[in-house]
Formats: sequence, structure tokens, C-alpha cells
Amino acid sequence: MDVATLQQQLKKNPPAPVYLVLGTQQALQKQAKVAFNKLIPTEEQVMNVGNYDMEVTPVATAIDDAVSAPFFGEHRLVMINKPYFLTSQHVNVKVDHDVNELSNYLKAPEPTTILVLFAPYEKLDSRKGVVKLLKKTAVLVDASPLKEVAARKAVQGLFQNQGVQIEPDAMDELVRRCNADYGRMSASVKQLALLSYPEKRVTAAMVSGLVKQSLDNNVFHLVNAVLRRNQKEALGRYQQLLAAQTAPLAINGALINQFRLLTQIKILAQRGLSQGSIAAKLRVHPYRVKLGLQTVRHFKMETLTNGYLGLVDCDRQLKSSQRSPELLFQLFMLKLSHQT
Repeated sequence: MDVATLQQQLKKNPPAPVYLVLGTQQALQKQAKVAFNKLIPTEEQVMNVGNYDMEVTPVATAIDDAVSAPFFGEHRLVMINKPYFLTSQHVNVKVDHDVNELSNYLKAPEPTTILVLFAPYEKLDSRKGVVKLLKKTAVLVDASPLKEVAARKAVQGLFQNQGVQIEPDAMDELVRRCNADYGRMSASVKQLALLSYPEKRVTAAMVSGLVKQSLDNNVFHLVNAVLRRNQKEALGRYQQLLAAQTAPLAINGALINQFRLLTQIKILAQRGLSQGSIAAKLRVHPYRVKLGLQTVRHFKMETLTNGYLGLVDCDRQLKSSQRSPELLFQLFMLKLSHQT
């Protein structure tokens, strides 16, 4: 189930004994944690809520808490965070985990305890016996990054909960500025809701004025200006980034990453891969792939590779010479325009 379904079920039905919240979207992980905390009355939380970080605390400590009876309440909530031992990751921590303690607990969970494992990972290691047992026992809650359509719907719901309406073009602007990242979009909801008072209607102008564009988003538009050989626009956007105190090396690094991504998207698209398959293979948000596909169809592979190599050379000169970053960028633009 997704986090929204979890929230509804916890309001209407008795909780299950074990849950697994799996996925890398931190905003969804936090929403799930809030929903579970609401199950325990505020006055009981000191005694009946345990929160354990597996990178500093042995899992046996959390299980000892889980097998204890609730103190003057109906349920005890035990939350296990970052259980890296369920993955194939190698984490440099010095904690001795007796995974058998967890396995034994999963075979016979305490009926008055709600045990929740918050796993901020893409996946677990299904070869491990404890993971197989966990998947059989636990209710799985999906906290993986939302695709654009799902992110729009979820954010729309957050605005509705605030009693606020967001105009369609305002939602489009929010998606664009946040690269359809649900975490960034949801973080802006409360501020936009306050800004919309008393009309309680969010406009595109409000989004533009409040929500900052990420460096990647700014660089995406800069790259498009470069590829279109629009030197005036490209230089203007570059100067804006410098004026915003963005380090030249950071700008150039983001440009290199964007050209690399566009080149990879072009190659994979030519091989017949779909947008979703490309996003999965490159491990980037599908929205970035969507924008990339819209861009690369207008340019040859030679243009993309020349841009990438030119920026790599620019990076070398930024680190080894005293020439102005702005001048180096202009020289890069001139060279690229003569190559294509």
C-alpha cells in the first residue's frame, strides 16, 4: 500500500503487529512516521514509544522493548530506523546486530506492540532469511519516489487538507521548479497556503515568488540555451547564477552532469527504451528523463558529446588557470557554435 492508504487504514482499522516502510522518499517516510505516532496518545508516548537507530543501537535492544507490555495503554510503538543489515549495503558502523532476535520476534509478534521498520532504501536483500520472513509477516508500505502524476495528485491532496486551492498553472510551475520531486513540492505547501490567505488560492506568481529553482533546474534552462546557440540568453543565465553566489565550479559541474545525462538519454532512446526504463537504468527521476527526451530529439549526438567534452575542458581550465569563469564560458560557447 502507499502512505496515503496507510493513513486512512490507521484511522479506521486496528493496526497490524508489524509494518515495513520501504523506499527512499524521505517526505513519505516522515509522513508514515507521523501517522504511526498518532496511534499512541500524547500522554502515553514517553513510556510507550521507542525509536531506535540501527546505525548506533543493536536490534536486540529494540526487540527487548517490543516484547514488553505497554505501560498503562493499549499499544506500544517500536520504530526501527535504518535497518541496513536487511540490505546488501556495507555500512561502516560498529554495532553488533543479532538478527536472529528479530527473526524470532517476527515468528510470534507481540499482539499489543506495533513494530515498524523504516527502511530508506530502494530494496532489501531478498536472499536473507530474515528479509524473507519480514516480507511474509509485515504489511509493506511503499515510500519510493513518486512519479510526476502521483506527485501532483499527492500534493493536490495536501493543499486540500489545508483548505486551499492551487491553480493548474501554479501546479505546473511548482512541478517545474521542483523537478516533480514530491519531497520538495510537499515542503512548499504550508508556506504557499499561508501566502494564499485570505483568498486561499495559490497562483503561479505565488509559486514563482516563493519556491526557489534548484541548481539543476536553472542549469537545465541554461543547457537548452547553449544547445540552441542563443549566446545572449545563455550568458545571461550564467551571470544570474554567478550573481546568486553559485560557485563557478558548481555551475560547470552541474552543466557537465546535465550534458552527460542528455547523452545517455539519447543513446538509450535510440536503442528503443521507454521513458520509465531509461529512468530506472540511469536511476534518475522520470520527470528529468521526460524533459531530457523533449530536448535530445532536437539535437544530434555530435552536438551533445561536443558540449560535454568542451565543458570537461572548461572544468580543467577553471581549476588550473586564472582566467575569468565568465570568459571561459563564453569561449566554450563560441567553440561549440563553430563545431556544430
